[in-house]
Amino acid sequence: MEQQLMCPKGGAGSVLNLNPGSALSIAYHTKYGPHDDILLLELDEKLLPDVTNQRVFLRGQPDEDAVLCTQSKTYAIKFVGTSNSVCLVPPSNQSEMGKELQDRAGNGCDHEAATVIKLASGSMEIVEVAPRLDKLKSLLSQAPYGIEEASEMEVEGMERDKTGLYKWDDLVNEVQASDGELRSGLQALSAVEIDGYWRIIDDSYMDMILRMLLHNSVLMDWPLNALDQDEVLGVLESDGFPRKVAHHCLSMYGDKSEEDGSKCIWKLDEKRVCVHFARNILREGKMKMEKFIEEWSRRIPPGMEASLQMLDGEVLTEKLGIDTWVRGFSVSSLPSTPSERFSILFRERPRWDWKDLQPYIRDLSIPGLSLEGLLLKYTRRVQPSPDAEPVFTAR
Repeated sequence: MEQQLMCPKGGAGSVLNLNPGSALSIAYHTKYGPHDDILLLELDEKLLPDVTNQRVFLRGQPDEDAVLCTQSKTYAIKFVGTSNSVCLVPPSNQSEMGKELQDRAGNGCDHEAATVIKLASGSMEIVEVAPRLDKLKSLLSQAPYGIEEASEMEVEGMERDKTGLYKWDDLVNEVQASDGELRSGLQALSAVEIDGYWRIIDDSYMDMILRMLLHNSVLMDWPLNALDQDEVLGVLESDGFPRKVAHHCLSMYGDKSEEDGSKCIWKLDEKRVCVHFARNILREGKMKMEKFIEEWSRRIPPGMEASLQMLDGEVLTEKLGIDTWVRGFSVSSLPSTPSERFSILFRERPRWDWKDLQPYIRDLSIPGLSLEGLLLKYTRRVQPSPDAEPVFTAR
């Protein structure tokens, strides 16, 4: 393009309307300069409606790399430089700068020129990434809701310490995730909103509520596959448990099986209840398999049947002499970042059989990278023969 240092007659419109094969002069804008507050952002066309309708947000703390979030996805932002000269031409009829240029046009200019306000050295690109939800777990773990706080709630007018508590807007400001991903993260952590603050329930307190529910089911002859919500919550409330937390216990360990205008029926989920008691037992440390199975069978409610298949991603077993030992190792305690996840796994065990490794990585979700891709990136696969089970070691 030909460079022309004359007063202009055109702005961005003159470039947009340029016919193929045509030439256009350019001129420096009267306010030409570095303009560090103006950046180019390259977008996929499907994201344009979100941007033009102001449905995107930048999220991150001063010490974090900012991310761009839509309502459902999170994108990393990176700067990509270019060796070409990228000229930024402002709209001539949509800004004060453009109006000034129009007023100055016509002073001896016999042709139209595009006015350049800045030369851009590159542009910002966005790449879809997984939400950074490990921070959410860290924040909510600061002050889990327990029996002491439940007792304090019964005392009217008592001031409660709000340290370590977070409302929805607080979490939006702190966690780099879209609104949809943040809600999914809260659900995965079994968080519940209490008095406007999002909380996770202390394990021992939730165990107390579940045990009381099961105890009442025996006393009241409630079938565990047909629990009347109002009746269950009413009895638990009379036992001293807040109704909101009692309802949360039902949702953690059961599913609605029937609902109409006047009644809601719940069915306790066998696997979730059995896994709960297995976790409790193994908090005491590793145990011989026979003793664990015996204790586990004793603790689960009548009518439910425990199976080791329920504990994929919850326990590890090892052979010591003639005995098999079992210990707790829950996937829910592991970070969601693949590099950190694999680092912890290979510190735990230098070699993993696929059947043992798969439950600990199947929940990893990285946009643009399949589970096979993660294995190629972070592990080495060893398979002595085509018929042998593959073994994975750290790369």
